[in-house]
Amino acid sequence: MNTEKVAARRLTADEISALGLQDETLVQVGMDGVSHDCYAPAFLTKPGENFEGGSFVARTVFGEEVHVLPENAEEGGIWIADKAGEEIEVLQSAGVLLNLALFVPNGSKESLESLYSAARDAFGAGVVQRWSEEVVEVPDAKVDLYEEPARGRKNANSQNRDRRALDIYPTRVRFLEPSEGWKFVVEPHKEIIDETPTI
Repeated sequence: MNTEKVAARRLTADEISALGLQDETLVQVGMDGVSHDCYAPAFLTKPGENFEGGSFVARTVFGEEVHVLPENAEEGGIWIADKAGEEIEVLQSAGVLLNLALFVPNGSKESLESLYSAARDAFGAGVVQRWSEEVVEVPDAKVDLYEEPARGRKNANSQNRDRRALDIYPTRVRFLEPSEGWKFVVEPHKEIIDETPTI
């Protein structure tokens, strides 16, 4: 297991409340085969100021969600790097798992094999061990994607929306995320008609 000793200190609930989504922290991990005394880099799933009691929730860079009660001495707590702190074991990355959404126009088995072959050539046969693929037919239909406030008033006018993407395939929509506090509205694609008068 690839770990590194890092000097860090444990944060209090008040200190965690001052953290934002971009602040890197360290939390105890309990993944299979990983010691509970090991920590991993993580970020809060929502700003600390939104904490209303209960537990803080952090997501490690390895995708695990951890619920932390900061005042509970029996739990690992949330830590930040600090040269004056104590040494803890921090789990390092062994590599990167890519979860890609690829749209291959007129895709076929041959085109996928070419893609896999190119990846093996680039990284070596021992690196690309197994492909977990989801091959989905993309319907030849387009949609328009808008964003509206998640708590919009009823009968709100259509001016209170942002155009996110026009003329995209519906399969692609599920890989996009709305802006914070907004929701997606998907409508059948309508061609934009330019009604500007011409001379």
